[in-house]
Amino acid sequence: MHAICICILSGLQWPNKYPTYRLFAPVDLVQPLIFKDSSSAADITVEDKAYQTVKGFGASLTDSGAQSLSQLKQKNPTAYSELLKKLFDPSFNASSAGITYLRVPLGASDFSHTSYSYDDAPGDTALKNFNIDIAPPYVFEVLNDIQDINNILKVHVVPWSPPGWMKDSNKVNGGNFKSDMATVYAQYLLKALQGFESKGNEPRNTNPSLPSCKMTYEQEGAIGVALKPLMKNNGFSAVKLIGFEHNWSLYQYPISLMKSHSDVFDGVAFHCYGGKVAFQDDFFKTFPNKDLYFTECTGMDGTDWWDDVLWQTEHLFQATIQHHSQTALMWQLISGEELPGSNSCYKGKKGNACRAVVTVNSDGTYKLNQEYYAIAHAARAVLPRDTGGSFGQLINSTVAPGPNTVNVTVNAYKTTRVNAQDPTMYSLHVLNYNMHKGPYTVKFQDKQLSYSFPVGVSTLHFTEV
Repeated sequence: MHAICICILSGLQWPNKYPTYRLFAPVDLVQPLIFKDSSSAADITVEDKAYQTVKGFGASLTDSGAQSLSQLKQKNPTAYSELLKKLFDPSFNASSAGITYLRVPLGASDFSHTSYSYDDAPGDTALKNFNIDIAPPYVFEVLNDIQDINNILKVHVVPWSPPGWMKDSNKVNGGNFKSDMATVYAQYLLKALQGFESKGNEPRNTNPSLPSCKMTYEQEGAIGVALKPLMKNNGFSAVKLIGFEHNWSLYQYPISLMKSHSDVFDGVAFHCYGGKVAFQDDFFKTFPNKDLYFTECTGMDGTDWWDDVLWQTEHLFQATIQHHSQTALMWQLISGEELPGSNSCYKGKKGNACRAVVTVNSDGTYKLNQEYYAIAHAARAVLPRDTGGSFGQLINSTVAPGPNTVNVTVNAYKTTRVNAQDPTMYSLHVLNYNMHKGPYTVKFQDKQLSYSFPVGVSTLHFTEV
């Protein structure tokens, strides 16, 4: 077995002796790292026991984010093209993040310039005024450009709110869903599926300053019962219907939803803003055959660069997968203006509290934030090795206790090949926030290699030879 590629990310300002001198940079090995026969104990042990296939890593493209990208395209087309490739090029040897999972709001979110749905005509239960083109045109323009670069992109669409007239508030912002609107809302979502795949969003989030809606699991279930056959009968049987879309702390809600409507929903999605990642286990233990997604957590302005990479890597891009998720997503992909009046991401002394993966500047330039590098290392570990190939499967990995490994965490993956004659690809996604930078020993199939994983994040690929 040979380790064929190592990409390294080193931290900033923690400790000060480890600056960001290498950011997602491939390491050219003078000689291949070779696994050798060994029966001794190792720091990291990898076993070929497979769990879930990971569908990808990414973030959300909001209206304001799409607008920022569209403006960049107008001001600096070269930078726009360069940025999209850095974000979405899925080629195995590309110097890109390789984002393959993108979440997109259906209608307005808290990062839209106005509150809107696709049919704001009061009482229009026949949906005669439904018009998906109410969405800003640059959303679809940017999506098309992204899909031109990445043809394996999965789009996860989520409504923040039904039209206001379907709620007791008669507004898109806040309010409770009216139970007698379940069938109409199902028809509304079917219409939205003409451009997107449909997923439900934050069923228990009601906020009067941003598009949101509170609904019980019984109401959400009724919508699913009405929507699922519409999807099947209108050419959307391959589209998955995902429920819940809210915080870990409310894990009993998706369990109740699935107990009553497991025949309707394909899975559920979690966010990070309450509770702990281990709550995903409670859902998985009850419904091990249902899909589990992690779809939102935000970076914050004014925080330490390295601490952010450390926390996001360990708690989002490693732990959510270890706790059965098939995805891990940040909130905003591209920074944009906040919806006026929204308190979801306040603007403090240091700017907008919600930091995006990328900041697009008004002068036609952009900045890759720490989230970019955290996503990139995770995504590179699971990308298909071949055109038309499968994504990586999580496999078992353990870190031996010891003074040099106390702050080392690892996710391991295997990626099968299109041609059965080609060797299986294995990947290690390693976070080292120890003062000790190695060497560390890695054991796989009774063979070992030694490598000095630097302080930071490393992604290592190896194959059987």
